[in-house]
Amino acid sequence: MSNVQSSKLSNVGFRVVKNIERVSPKIIEGFKGIATPNIGDVMGRMFAMDHSIKSINKPGIHMVGSVFTVRTHPGDNLLVHKAMDLADPGDIIVVDACGDMGNAILGELMCHYAKTKGIVGYIIDGPVRDLHGISEMGYPVFSKGGTPRGPYKEGPGEINTVISCGNVPVKPGDVVVADDDGIVVIPKEDAENVLEKAREIQAKEKMVIESIYNGTWERSWVDETLQKKGCQIID
Repeated sequence: MSNVQSSKLSNVGFRVVKNIERVSPKIIEGFKGIATPNIGDVMGRMFAMDHSIKSINKPGIHMVGSVFTVRTHPGDNLLVHKAMDLADPGDIIVVDACGDMGNAILGELMCHYAKTKGIVGYIIDGPVRDLHGISEMGYPVFSKGGTPRGPYKEGPGEINTVISCGNVPVKPGDVVVADDDGIVVIPKEDAENVLEKAREIQAKEKMVIESIYNGTWERSWVDETLQKKGCQIID
């Protein structure tokens, strides 16, 4: 291994990667208005974060953006503060805090600052505080819950390395979509293809709804499936 490569790997667990590759803004814009279930179905019903990470906002939040990852020691937010200074407008800061619920990873003041930077929102595999204030300001935050206990600022941690959040692998520059149903992560290398197929599903669902109300929804598949499975139907 060269000295250059060795130096890049010498501080594993406490390092910051500043520059990442993102998908085009056009693709990210395309996911706006597409519900997470439609996107999840495209990806084999995979890549959906655990249900314990959910919106702390009032119903109606739909968040779309490019992933900016943070791996932090449980109960510590030093690297989250650094991420706020580095993230680009349109990014969503996704934090792997190991699911620990001991100390809040962020609060209302950090949300106000992130909002001024154009950061779209936060996803935290851990708790936050100031839930009422964050909800009232309408800034998108998804977390495992709340606690009044504040964080430490000691480190270690990493920025823009591969993390796990809600039992899903997340890479810097992936696309994330989050709404009232939950959170899906779209691998950046698949984003364009997933967007195209999610649009097809969305259009198909609109047609199904129309057929429901005009009485033409085809339902024969239900009995056909039951028959294939060996179900006995008794009059």
